[in-house]
Amino acid sequence: MVTVEFFGIPRLRAGQAEMSVSAGTVADVLAAVERACPGLAGLVQAGERVAPHYLLSLDGAEFVSDLRRCLHTGDRLLLFSADAGG
Repeated sequence: MVTVEFFGIPRLRAGQAEMSVSAGTVADVLAAVERACPGLAGLVQAGERVAPHYLLSLDGAEFVSDLRRCLHTGDRLLLFSADAGG
């Protein structure tokens, strides 16, 4: 299982702080999130990239944009809104 943590606007739209989904590619994980949290529909644009108003971080150590990247059991995917400003 992969844990997806929600921060800021994504947390409000998800209605929860985190959820666990089956491991797979980033695209698989985001599809599972969209199914479970309709308020987050549109995370992926045209099946090719993360919507520009969201950012993903793997384990808080690096930003992720490749939807084909494999995630493994125990990974934590952090979902943020890409807010402008300081």
